Parts: sequence; C-alpha cells; structure tokens
Amino acid sequence: MKKLQVRNSILLLITATIWGCAFVAQSVGMDYVGPFTFTAIRSLIGSVFLVPCIWMLGKFKNTEKQVEKTSVETQKDRKELLVGGILCGIVICVASNLQQFGIMYASVGKSGFLTALYIILVPVLGIFIGRKPGKKICLAVFLAVIGLYLLCMKSGMLKIEFGDILLLLGALTFSIHIMVVDHFTQKTDGVKLSCIQFLVCGMLSAIVMFLFEKPSWTDIFTAWAPILYAGILSCGVAYTLQIVGQKGMNPTIASLIMSLESVVSAIAGWIILGQVLSAGEIAGCIIMFAAIILAQLPEKS
Repeated sequence: MKKLQVRNSILLLITATIWGCAFVAQSVGMDYVGPFTFTAIRSLIGSVFLVPCIWMLGKFKNTEKQVEKTSVETQKDRKELLVGGILCGIVICVASNLQQFGIMYASVGKSGFLTALYIILVPVLGIFIGRKPGKKICLAVFLAVIGLYLLCMKSGMLKIEFGDILLLLGALTFSIHIMVVDHFTQKTDGVKLSCIQFLVCGMLSAIVMFLFEKPSWTDIFTAWAPILYAGILSCGVAYTLQIVGQKGMNPTIASLIMSLESVVSAIAGWIILGQVLSAGEIAGCIIMFAAIILAQLPEKS
C-alpha cells in the first residue's frame, strides 16, 4: 500500500512538472503563432492523443463488471458524456485562451502563480452552491490578495496590468471548469470526457482562429516543439497521469502535489527563458503558494 502511495505521488509530481513547464512552451509558442492558433492545435493534438489512451486504459479494467459496463453503455450514459464533454470544452476553451493571451503580457512565473489561484477560487465559488468556506479558506483568500498585490502591482501603484487581468479571469474560468468536471466525472469516464472536451475546445478555437488570425503552416511547423509539448505532454500525458495518480490517493494530498505546477513554472521561466522576478514579485509568489497550501489543508472536525 505504501509503495502504491509513493508511486502515485511520483506520478502526480511528474504531472505538476509537465504542467509547470507547459507555461514555457506556451510563452515560446507565441513567438511564432497567435494565441487562438496555439490553443486550437494543441487541443486537437491532445484529443487525438487521448484516443489510444482510452483504449489502453480500457485494457486495464479487468473486472467483469467494468467490462460489462463499458460494452453495454446505455444511451443515457452516452448523452451524459456528450453533454459533459461539450460543456467542459466550452469552459476550458475560454479559460485556455484567456491564459494564452495573458502569457503574452506576463512572465512565465507570474502566469503560473496567478493561474494556480483556481485552487483557492474553487471553494470560494462553492458558496454559491451552498458550500460555505471555513475560517481557513477565508485566511487563504486574504493571503492570496496580499500575494496578488505584491505580484501584480508595479512600484507600489494600485494598477493591475492587462495581462494580470486576463490571467485572473482565466483562473476564475478554470475554477468553473473544475466544478463542471467534478460534476460530470461522477457519472462518466474521465479520460473520455477529457478527449471530447479537448476536441470541442480545439474546434471552437479554430473557428475564432480563422476569423481573427492568419495561421500559416510555415509558422505552425516552426513552432512544432512547443505545440507538441503542450498538446501531447500537457493535454495528453499529464491528464492521464493525473487520472492514474489520483486513484487511491487522499484528494487533499493529490491537490497539494499538483499545485506545485506554480513553483515549477517560476523555476522553468527562470532557467529556460531567463525571466527573473523582482524581490517583491518573489515575495508575492511565496505568499500565494502559502495560501494555496493552506487552502488544501483539511479542516478540523
């Protein structure tokens, strides 16, 4: 049992690392293609990559009950999966493109930390569906506000930059996406749901891409490395590892490990792109990460 916990923890740590480094890929990709183009192609690649993953994961379901449920899938189940995939795809399309535009104006490290706010925003949004947060969550939100001030405000001025607003809106939308996914994964297969959502996200982004951008195959092929990383590793591999790694894990521990993507993004931006944060921004990152950890700690009964 302990070996399984260690293995799953390692898988989730790999997931966080892939997602953290994905911010670098997204930032580099903007040097060659537009944000809608990047999101459209990475999402479609991720959807295609998950098709064989669905087949392979199906092979691991050895019990007769699971096989029977898979082979005799009711029309209601298929409808639930389709509706969930479309809704999740629409939400993640908005979230991904907001994040992609935000990365154009902010450093990789700041983008990672602002995006990680979804971990705190999820319980806050829970208030609207009758889930009142405790004192711990309120304290976490307060700390996050302080961290945001240090991270976003320049020279002590009460001014948030345009990129920060986009990333914050992206974090809010990712929070909504998490709640929608949480609802539908209780009734449908998570990997199939992800495959459909990436397909919907890619198609919607492609429509906007042709309306507002001028994609060229030359630019796309030039940006093949960051696009493939974001599509295969971030969308495909990391999501599959998350599904496998979370099985049998304490949700609090799992969320805490995956929230390390914000730390990885800052380190990756510094090592790979040379994006150095100021002392105030580093302090803001530390405070925000402390808020993220605090939000994941269990409440005392």
